[in-house]
Amino acid sequence: MVCEILTIGTEILLGDILNSNSQYLSNKLAELGIDVYKHTSVGDNEERILSALEEAYKNCDLVITSGGLGPTTDDLTKETCAKYFNKKLIIHEESLNKINCFFNMIKGDFPKSNEKQAYFIEGSTVIPNNNGTAPGLIYEDKERNKKLIILPGPPKELILMFEESVCPYLRNFSKYIIISKMLKTCSLGESKMASMVEDIILNSTNPTVAPYAKQGESLLRVTAKAESEEECYKLMNPVIKNIYDRLGISLYGEDNDTIQSILGKLLMDRDLTISVAESCTGGKISSMLVEVPGISKVFLEGVTAYSNEAKIRTLGVNSETIEKYGAVSEECAKEMALGIAKYTGSKTSISTTGIAGPDGGTNEKPVGLVYIGIYIDGETKVFKHNYSRSRLDIINRISILALNYLREELLN
Repeated sequence: MVCEILTIGTEILLGDILNSNSQYLSNKLAELGIDVYKHTSVGDNEERILSALEEAYKNCDLVITSGGLGPTTDDLTKETCAKYFNKKLIIHEESLNKINCFFNMIKGDFPKSNEKQAYFIEGSTVIPNNNGTAPGLIYEDKERNKKLIILPGPPKELILMFEESVCPYLRNFSKYIIISKMLKTCSLGESKMASMVEDIILNSTNPTVAPYAKQGESLLRVTAKAESEEECYKLMNPVIKNIYDRLGISLYGEDNDTIQSILGKLLMDRDLTISVAESCTGGKISSMLVEVPGISKVFLEGVTAYSNEAKIRTLGVNSETIEKYGAVSEECAKEMALGIAKYTGSKTSISTTGIAGPDGGTNEKPVGLVYIGIYIDGETKVFKHNYSRSRLDIINRISILALNYLREELLN
């Protein structure tokens, strides 16, 4: 089965909302072994929707739409799809009663305009919406062997409806399932990572191996297609092991892992306390750490010592160090890491000092120059980076790297 995802709504074309539905649906369809041919977005316009449907069904036997199921006159999805298939819209009493009950529950009058949400293409199957007032539908044109699934636009509604109703329906049409595993590194650039496993990537068929890049990280996605989940993992596991053998501790985690969750677990498993002294990252590292459940067992304190005075007063950095080497220096980063560890009594610590820009750089110390200090049980290492990006990119990238440096040093 081949599918096109058709998102409907002028607000998408204007950039007022992020089209996350297409991404979600593509991921889920891939898991079901259904190929996605194309993503299309159109505005709330009957002629354009009809044209999009005509074009989609030239190449696909399934179209999934999202959006355009509201109560207003510019919500045209069901009406236009009914016109395309030359079918009537008929009232679905159960849906009408459910919408009416919703307004009674919130003690509001039932607007006449909302009644249109209870109309469906004749011969279709209603998809209940347990998170909103706009049900969806499944329609099959048996003569042409074409299928249509209509879903609402709000993601919280669409996702639940897909999981509860659409996914079980589509499983009947797919012989295969597709499973992917994402392997993550933040210490290797995409090109460096890819070069280390180039032969694995080039020789991959099933499973396939593909490199990706996102902010601060490089990823390898291993994807297998088979008739069962067990068979997928049988295909994937040898390839994944081979990649781990090549990249070693550079791979910090998989799938939904984050560098902070992996480091946090490592610290908690080893009963190692941590403190953080930040200058250029401005509290970002501390913020990332507190996202980890249970981190209070080991995270003692985070200090944002932005000014030179704060570095001297709070962290015990020697004023002569700053005068001689500057606040952005290996020496200062080392004293910051040691100072926060002594101040809090932590077994590990992280420090950052640098120039995030966009101003403040010189020829000797350009924007993007950052020093990261890592302290573990009395020993301190400092890592130097020149990362020429925007201010926020520098802050985010250095925060990720700092957490990873501590992870790698603990594993070495």
